[in-house]
Amino acid sequence: MDKKYQVFVSSTYIDLLEERKEVIQALLELDCIPIGMELFPASDDDQWTFIKSVIDDCDYYVLVLAGRYGSCSESGIGYTEMEYRYAIESGKPVIAFLHKDPRSIPAKFTESDPELNKKLDSFRELAQKKLCKFWESPAELAGIVGRSIVQLKKRSPAVGWVKADLVPSEDSAQEILKLKNEIERLKEELNSTSSAGVNTDELSQGDDCFEFEYTGRAKIDYFEYHEAKLTAAVPWNTIFGALAPLMADEADEQSLQARLRQLLVKTEEDNLRAQQGFRNRELSTTFEHDVFDTIIVQFRALGFIQKSKRNRSVKDKKTYWCLTEKGDNLLVALKAIRKI
Repeated sequence: MDKKYQVFVSSTYIDLLEERKEVIQALLELDCIPIGMELFPASDDDQWTFIKSVIDDCDYYVLVLAGRYGSCSESGIGYTEMEYRYAIESGKPVIAFLHKDPRSIPAKFTESDPELNKKLDSFRELAQKKLCKFWESPAELAGIVGRSIVQLKKRSPAVGWVKADLVPSEDSAQEILKLKNEIERLKEELNSTSSAGVNTDELSQGDDCFEFEYTGRAKIDYFEYHEAKLTAAVPWNTIFGALAPLMADEADEQSLQARLRQLLVKTEEDNLRAQQGFRNRELSTTFEHDVFDTIIVQFRALGFIQKSKRNRSVKDKKTYWCLTEKGDNLLVALKAIRKI
């Protein structure tokens, strides 16, 4: 099925008119849908919320940076930089295209304010920590963008967009969904058969601790954080007690991961507060995806959770988990309030 990919093109505007024209043409030739918010100045929180929703809907994010930092929000951060940082935080595949020699750019297309120049230099340093390419002319930029997007699509496949007449009909979609659920059911049966010989008494559980690495973060400013690599040791029952209520009906993996991050802030607060620069700051945590995968596998092996078999739209690509009868019994045992 032919797909088109929506690409958010972020840059300052007046100084890069020719460059943007070349980038947009290159994207169109690759059957991409370019979109940029510089035509809709972000003047308040509601507008910024709208910009974030547009970035969320895009498949890829492209930054073009030359000699100007651009207009700033009330926080002092430029809107272009805010867009770039949000794309990274939301896990969007990003690539930056930086002017090779900003000193050669005509003065009328550069910042005259020393403070903005300082922010521009800092922004360039930030962009160079992720995937980036360098250019000097609009024509060169177009060629680099074209080749880079082709590589990015191969390295980070996205959902994309298709024409409405290519989407399966409702009847076909329901039939596909039934077949998908049947496949999942058979996989569950096969897994149950394959693991029937596992002695759960030999598995880590209950008050045994699961030890893993995570990153603690203390918020400094809108997009600035102190970070520290730390190790947590959390009892399995504590983890299950935090995640299981979400799965009493069913819960997607994103919601479960968010709850796990909240649990870490609670259980690791003393450890986090002890880090330099973390005291009296808003705390958050992140962890590698294999940490969450290990937790899911452990609870499956213990017979506490299973994949949800509820019918849903074929467009819904999320993975949902729910409790088994054994898991529900454990949840009740952990959470029920006893007499004093």
